[in-house]
Amino acid sequence: MATETFEELKIWQEARRLTNTVYDITRQSSFKNDFGFINQIRRAAVSITSNIAEGYERGGNQEFSQFLSMARGSSGEVRSQLYLALDLGYIEKEKCETLITEFKNVSRMIGSFMKYLKTSDIKGPKYKKPDPK
Repeated sequence: MATETFEELKIWQEARRLTNTVYDITRQSSFKNDFGFINQIRRAAVSITSNIAEGYERGGNQEFSQFLSMARGSSGEVRSQLYLALDLGYIEKEKCETLITEFKNVSRMIGSFMKYLKTSDIKGPKYKKPDPK
């Protein structure tokens, strides 16, 4: 991996930005007292960044890919919940469509990164041979 920390990954940075957006929209009065729904959509959004970070820190591409797969699944979960928020009148159609597009883009980025990891000769620091010095 060309990066030294998960914070350098564009997919993590974008997921972080979108997670903050989810928190912002769920603070709107339209969400009222639907605490269960607010908690669920926030947890799904947080799961994206958390799985990217945890997978990266595992140090191997195979484990990282597994965590990226979970992050991608959480992105789908957020999209599903955004549709429900639209149906319930919690969010405007235009804002919902914009966020769904942005979460689809994160899913695509994660999928592309997973493909890269499968073909990469770099297997992560977990599999580096010790320096014979």
